[in-house]
Amino acid sequence: MTAEDSLSRIDDDDYPAHTMGRAAELLGTTPAFLRAIGEARLITPLRSEGGHRRYSRYRLKIAARARELVDQGMPVDAACRIIILEDQLEEARRINEEHANAADPHRAAET
Repeated sequence: MTAEDSLSRIDDDDYPAHTMGRAAELLGTTPAFLRAIGEARLITPLRSEGGHRRYSRYRLKIAARARELVDQGMPVDAACRIIILEDQLEEARRINEEHANAADPHRAAET
């Protein structure tokens, strides 16, 4: 591995750099919480060659959002479902915007 490869990993939000223990520490939660949101299919951690869970910064950002909702009193499963639905809604809005811009070229120039 070159130094350039190492640097690209530092900036890669999808690189699974964090162990479960470190991820839990960064989020101020427990490994059980990370397992619970994994079981709810909010995030799927990558696995090391030894089978250990590894988390990227992107996945930790999603987990942090779940923790915020749980800290507000929401059950883990409900928090995960809300985040999944929010993500689906955002994707639908993005697709609608693309279709609207494709249908009306003047609209695309305005946005």
